[in-house]
Amino acid sequence: MGGRGVAVGGGGIGVLILALVIYLCGGDPSRLFEGGIPQGEVPVPNAASNSAVNPQDTNRQFAGAIIGSLEDTWRAVLSQQTRIKLREPKLVLFTQQVSSACGYASAATGPFYCPGDQKLYLDFAFFDELRREFKAPGDFAQAYVIAHEYGHHIQNLTGMMDKVQSSGGDNRLSVALELQADCYAGIWAAQAQKQGRLDAGDPEEALRAASAVGDDMIQRRTQGYVIPDSFTHGSSQQRMQWFQRGMQSGDMRQCQTLR
Repeated sequence: MGGRGVAVGGGGIGVLILALVIYLCGGDPSRLFEGGIPQGEVPVPNAASNSAVNPQDTNRQFAGAIIGSLEDTWRAVLSQQTRIKLREPKLVLFTQQVSSACGYASAATGPFYCPGDQKLYLDFAFFDELRREFKAPGDFAQAYVIAHEYGHHIQNLTGMMDKVQSSGGDNRLSVALELQADCYAGIWAAQAQKQGRLDAGDPEEALRAASAVGDDMIQRRTQGYVIPDSFTHGSSQQRMQWFQRGMQSGDMRQCQTLR
C-alpha cells in the first residue's frame, strides 16, 4: 500500500484482502442507486431540514445523523478519557466501486475505513445483504456497522491501528483490532442510551448483527466448518461480548483487547 495504510472493514465482512469475505458480500448495489456511480462525502445533516426525500436521500440522512451522533460522543469521550482531540472523519457513500487512499475497492468489499485518508466508505447495498442474507435487520443493526467503522477511526487517532498494521498480518492482532472497534461501538451505544435515543429493541439489533458477522458464523454458512486459526474479526460470541462490554462500561479502558 505504499505507506498509505491498509483499509479495515466492519462487521466481519469488509476487509479488502479477504477473498472469501469479499465473495460472501458480493452483490449488485444498483438496486439502491440508480444511474452511474454516485459518490461523495456526506455532511452532518441540518436537523431543521424538512426537504422531501427519496430512498437514496433517506439513506444519506440516516448515515449523516449517525455520524453526527458519533462525532458528539467521541468528541467528549476522547477529551475526557484520553486527552486526544477528535479529528472528524468523512463518510463517503459509494456504489459499484470507489477509489480511496488505501486503494481501489468494489461494492463487494463492504463497509471499510481507510486510515490513509481518514474516511469511512459505505455502500448501502451491504445493509440489504445484512438484512436479507445474514438475518440481521433494523436501523440499529446498520448504526452498529457505522459505529464499528468509526471505532477504527478512533484506533487510528490513538495509535492502535499503526501498532497492529505494523505487526505483519498477525491474525491474533487483527482480531484484537476488530473486537476493540466493536467495544468502541458499544461505548457510542451507551451514550446514545443515556440520551434516550435508543428504542427498547435497539441493543438486540446490534447484538444480532455482531453475531451474524462473526467469523465462525460466516465460515459455517459458507464452507460448513470452522477454522479458528483463520479468524480475522473474532467469533460471534466475542463480537457480542465486546460490544456489550463497551455499552455496559462506557469506558475505553475496558476495551483493551490486546492483553
